[in-house]
Order: sequence, then C-alpha cells, then structure tokens
Amino acid sequence: MTKATNITWHSSSISKEERRSKNGHGSCVLWFTGLSGSGKSTIANAVSSELFRQALNEYVLDGDNIRHGLNKDLGFSDEDRTENIRRIGEVAKLFVDSGAIVTTAFISPFRSDRDQVRALFEEGEFIEVYIDCPLEECERRDPKQLYVKARRGEIKDFTGINSPYESPERPEITIRSDQVTVEEAVKHIFDYLQDKNVI
Repeated sequence: MTKATNITWHSSSISKEERRSKNGHGSCVLWFTGLSGSGKSTIANAVSSELFRQALNEYVLDGDNIRHGLNKDLGFSDEDRTENIRRIGEVAKLFVDSGAIVTTAFISPFRSDRDQVRALFEEGEFIEVYIDCPLEECERRDPKQLYVKARRGEIKDFTGINSPYESPERPEITIRSDQVTVEEAVKHIFDYLQDKNVI
C-alpha cells in the first residue's frame, strides 16, 4: 500500500532502449534463488566478474549486504521476507532500466514473492536462476554455521529447517550446484544470455 501522497512519476529523458544501445548489450536481472549454502552468492559473483571482464555493465545485489543498509530494518518473519524481496525487486528494476545486467543473490523462499518481482519487468528481463542443491549438502557446507545454529534452536524461522523453501516451478535456468563446478555454472548462464541476445 502506498503511503506517500501528492507524488508524480517522472519519465527519464533517456530511454532504457537508448541506454542499451549505447552499452552494446541488453539489460536484465539474473534472480538467483536457493537455500542458504547452495552457492547463490558464489555463482552470482562469478557471473558478475566475468561480465565485468568482458566490459559489460553489471552489478551484484547480495542478500546479506542489502540487510546491512537498505533493509536493515527488516527481520525474518514471513512479512519481512516479503518486504525484503519487494524492495530488492524495485532496486533491480532501476538497474535494468539503467541498462545494466544485475545479479541478485537472495534465498527468496516464497514463489509468490518471486512472481511479484517478475511482474515488475518486461518479458525476458527477469531470469530466474534456481541454484538447486540438496539440503544435506547445504548443511554439510554451512559456511556461516547457520544450519548448526538453526538445529540448536538459536535461529528461528530458518529456511529449510523450520521455515519452508518453495522451489521454482519453471525457472529460466536451473543449476545443480552439487554436480557442476562454478565455472561450468557460469558458462551455462552465459550460454543462456547469448542465446537470448542479452549479450
């Protein structure tokens, strides 16, 4: 619900298409979703690094980093998770409008939230990348020791343990991160972007 009143949307004097033309490539959001420890941030950053190496406009929006600033007022209740994803969707849309390829690394556990973000974008601009990794492998990795804490009851509402993760039903890209290397995952994503004429 909009709380602000007496506001008017101002169109940019430079269109998204003009920015894309100047950049020499398309713009989109690569929306990485998956369990904690599945490899979202690792793969998202590897993709971003390769985009940068190829002189393409890119940026990474990482879940933990966003919660240090923009979303530091949000917790992990279902309502706060929904608002977290809504805000990120709006920020990602600004990046896409600027002509950049933005990668986001968020658990974003609920399908309805991801669908709400998808609805912000034009056809082909929202690319859902499901980092599929078995829970037991994510727990084995557990780089932040979050699963250990959740199992002890020190973290409540932890996705995969005592809060659900709703896997995508029709993601544009699926990466089995327990079966491929980071380099193979990056290549798969780049192949998709080239096939769709984004790059």
